[in-house]
Amino acid sequence: MNTEVTTDRLIADLKAVVTDAEALLKATSAQTGERIQEVRARAEQSLRQAQARLDELEQEALKRAQEMAQATEGYVRENPWQSLGIAAGVGLLLGLLISRR
Repeated sequence: MNTEVTTDRLIADLKAVVTDAEALLKATSAQTGERIQEVRARAEQSLRQAQARLDELEQEALKRAQEMAQATEGYVRENPWQSLGIAAGVGLLLGLLISRR
């Protein structure tokens, strides 16, 4: 679960960086000069790399979620009564926690 939170946070951070970099590139598109062009070229390359890494992370997270869903489904099929008992217990605990508020 902690890995998922970290991955989700990383994906959100990368999306923010990509959005900011795209806005920066658009804002400086009218600027001229050799130094500006070099910086823009490096920024565009970094942006492409960040977008590619973001795509990889999203695909990896999706794959892991699908694997966990399949594993959960397999467990439920093999242990239907235990799964039902666990679900009832979790429901009872959540009900108690909610009723205390």
